[in-house]
Parts: sequence; structure tokens; C-alpha cells
Amino acid sequence: MSLFRRIRDLAPADPLMRKVLRNTGYLFSGSMASTALNAVQGILVPVALGAVGYGVFGLLMSFATSVNRLLSFRMGELVIRYAGEAISLGQKQRASAIIRFAGLVEVLTSITAYALLVLLSPWAAETLLDNPSLAMWIRIYGLALLGNMLFETGTAVLQLANRFHVQAAIGFAQSLVTFVVVVLAYFLGWGLVPILAGYLAGKLLLGVATAAAAWRALPDLVGPDWHGARLGELTNRREMLGFAVSTNLSATVNLLMRDSEVLWVGYFLSPLEAGYYKLALTVMGLILMPIDPFIKTTYPEFGAAIAKQQWNTLRGLLRRTSAIAAAWTFSCLAGLLLLGRPILALVKDGEYLPSYPAILILLIGYGIANIFFWNRPLLLALGLPNEPLIITAVAGAVKTALMFVLVRPFGYLMQAALLSAYFAVSVGLIVWRGMSESRRREAAWRPQEAV
Repeated sequence: MSLFRRIRDLAPADPLMRKVLRNTGYLFSGSMASTALNAVQGILVPVALGAVGYGVFGLLMSFATSVNRLLSFRMGELVIRYAGEAISLGQKQRASAIIRFAGLVEVLTSITAYALLVLLSPWAAETLLDNPSLAMWIRIYGLALLGNMLFETGTAVLQLANRFHVQAAIGFAQSLVTFVVVVLAYFLGWGLVPILAGYLAGKLLLGVATAAAAWRALPDLVGPDWHGARLGELTNRREMLGFAVSTNLSATVNLLMRDSEVLWVGYFLSPLEAGYYKLALTVMGLILMPIDPFIKTTYPEFGAAIAKQQWNTLRGLLRRTSAIAAAWTFSCLAGLLLLGRPILALVKDGEYLPSYPAILILLIGYGIANIFFWNRPLLLALGLPNEPLIITAVAGAVKTALMFVLVRPFGYLMQAALLSAYFAVSVGLIVWRGMSESRRREAAWRPQEAV
């Protein structure tokens, strides 16, 4: 928290930035504590399992997560967009109906996703994991889908209710549970299955606790009779369904182009290369983790600033948060250049040193995405959910075509290079589009302001 207190002191006259940083500070505190735990377990798990075992571990988890994302409608974004607007207008019954609608859709899609995972688990175990006996553990780990069936809606409710401290505490509790199991598994030599069980326990805790906290927050947010709201109050269902479908397609594109990298490496190469690549992505996750809270805390503020035509406020928020993200990203780059190879040389007697070039290659693309973390939320706040979808789909289609040509002959480092290029191109285009649209709307608004 001391870092964010210093940053807040730099902008005492900017109440919006102070609010964002205060809420981000709650998530940042939990995130940094989780980062410390994840950094330790990020070393212990690869050492305990070895490169091949770690690859199997990553492939199994990635498959379950990918099936969930395939059907996810990202209802949290819908709740913030529409319920947040209704709450700001004092329409609490309508906000309640939107939240109920989002929760119902999320429950139905989670159940469908788990059924699909059960159906595909034998194929995944044989094709990706080279071990048909692991199909049962795909189904068991997939129970996290059911435990998190209200996670997105619940997270959005907590954000709208300004209960970021609760969200941070739940996130830390999840990390702590997983960490304890991983440490025990490492020192007691338990192997793959107990480690998976530890991750599953953490996921279930995250989902159930978030849903429970949201349930407690709803009476204060939208009134004690929120559960009596009728879906018939939703007069703009077509618009909401269009938004939900757009975000689902966006999630599917991200899944195919960005979030299933370990699965692609396992498909094109082997669990060994998937293990090297999984470690590189784990390092990227640690670098992204402290910046991720900004996405959650700034998105509602983007919408509010745009609705009030506060364009200078919007630009200032984008500029200052990007500066913070850039400072963190370049610090991580310096640390990796100085200490990355020596640290990897100590892990499992240097077994994971082949991951080091992939880490540096990935940091180019992830660094750009980190600094301009607001690229997609800005377009969503501007009411343009389809534009990032189109950009990422086109860039991702090119990336995917090149994968089928280049990855098998050139290996996982080519996969890393293609992903970095994808981030650089797609994020760059989305940032350009968002800033262009913001300037266009500001120019159209200023003559009206003068009148």
C-alpha cells in the first residue's frame, strides 16, 4: 500500500485518480501478496513435477479453462455496463433484473461448459496429454467450472458496490490455500494429483466466496428486495444480448489466439516443450498480476467520464495509469535481464533454462499489452464492443495460419514470437482506434459546449 500512497500524493488535486488508486490499492495489496505466494509456488511446482510433468499439468489446466472460456459470455462486463448505468440513474429494480439475468446466463453456460468438458475429456487425455488415464482428472479439475458459475457476475457486483477490499481478501485466500497445498506436495513428494487438488480447492474457494460476498453486497447496492426483480423490466434485451454475444465472441477469439498457447504447443510439439512454454507464461502472469487490478478499477471510471463528456479527465487517467504500468514493466525487464538466467540455472539443475529465450520474447508483446492495459476497456466504455473483436480476430487469424506453418519446424520460440507480434499489432490498433474515437467525440461535443 505504501507505493500507492506515494503515487496518490503526486496527484492530490485529481479526485478520480485518487479514487482509482485507492480501489486499485486494495486489489494491489492482495495481488502483491498473491504474487509473492505464486512466485514461490511457481518455482516449487516445476521443480516437483519436472518439465514433462509440468507440461502435463499446464495442458490439463489449460484444457479445462479453455472449455469454460469457449462458452463464457463475460457477464461481469455486461453487469458493469448496464447495471452500473441503471444504478447511476437510480433505477435499482432494473439494475436488480440485469444482475439476475447475468447470473442466470452464467449458471446455464457453466453447466453446459462442464458437460462439454466431460464429453471431450477422453480425447484431450489421449491427444494432448498422451495419457488416457488422466481423463478422470480433467473431469475432476473441471468441477472448478461449477464452483465458479457466478464468479463473473459476483465480481462485477463487488466492483459496483465499491467492495474492492473484499475482492482482494478473497483473492489472497485463494492463493494461500493453493500455496499451502503446493508446499506440502513439494516437501512430501505428493506429485501431480495432489497439486491439481490444491489448485482446484483454491478455485472453488474463489468462486463460492465471491458469490457469497456479492449476495451480501446486493441489498446495499440495489435494495433489500433485489431478488424480487422481474426480467420483464429489461426493455433493452436485444441490445444486452448483442453485447453479451459480442463479448462471448471476443472471449472465443482470445481463447483461440492468445489464451490457449500451452494447448497449441502441446498439439504441435510435445508435453516437454509445453512445460518450457508454460513456465515462460507463468513468469508473464506474475508480471501482469500487479497491473491487472487497474483493468477492474478503471473500466467503470472510463464509462462515467465518457457519459459526462469529461475528455480531459479520461486522457489524464489513461496517461497516468499507463505511466505506472510502464514503470513496472521496464523494472521487470531489467530484473529478467540481470537475474533471469542465473535464477533459472538454479531451478531443477537448469532443466528450465530453455524457457529463458521464450520469456524475453514474450515480454515484448506482454509488455505492450501491460502498458496499454486499457485498450479494450476503453472501446467497451465507448460502446464499441465489436471493434476490438474484429481487430483481434483478423490479427489472430494471421497468427494462427502462421502457427500451422512455422511452429513445428521452428519450435516453441516461434510460438512465443508469433504471440508477441499478435499483441503488438492488435493492442496497437485497438489503442489507435480508441484514441481516435475519443478525439472525434470530443471534437463533436466542444461546439455544443460553446453554444
